[in-house]
Amino acid sequence: MALIQGKIRIIGGEWRRRIISFPDREDLRPTPDRVRETVFNWLGQDLGGKVCLDLFAGSGAMGFEAASRGAKHVVMVESKPTIVSALQVNVKKLKAAQVKLIRMDAIAFIMSDSRQFDVIFIDPPYRLGLTPKLLTLLPSHLAKDGLIYVEGENYILPDEPWQVWRAKQAGKVFFQLLKLSK
Repeated sequence: MALIQGKIRIIGGEWRRRIISFPDREDLRPTPDRVRETVFNWLGQDLGGKVCLDLFAGSGAMGFEAASRGAKHVVMVESKPTIVSALQVNVKKLKAAQVKLIRMDAIAFIMSDSRQFDVIFIDPPYRLGLTPKLLTLLPSHLAKDGLIYVEGENYILPDEPWQVWRAKQAGKVFFQLLKLSK
């Protein structure tokens, strides 16, 4: 049986208009173009010098978009071998030396890694309900003035120490940028 490939276009930066492919898998929902456009307008078009983490990388849309816009380093975490293989193909195709792929469970990664990131993208499979647990684990991984992108089927009302900085809905996608309360 042939694997059906999905395709998305990078919408900004160095790789603007380049197409990346990903396998058609359950729970793999690339962030739509208009959502990515809004998020990167919020973050700023130039992410030069930023270090980003794309948990549950999936198609890699958010991580590749960040790298395309100048992020110094992007860590993509994905546990599914087929999806990791597709991400590896895209890294080679784009010559994305600043992107590091890690094949690992996202929560295991957060529990074992001590780095801090300027932007963390979290978009776990909705049915798993992992966002509240992730938010309890992420404060120590966020650099000063860092932001967390959260996507889901509903808005989340985060507990301390989080506050919603920006929030919007596009169709059935609810997305927010969170920051730590000062």
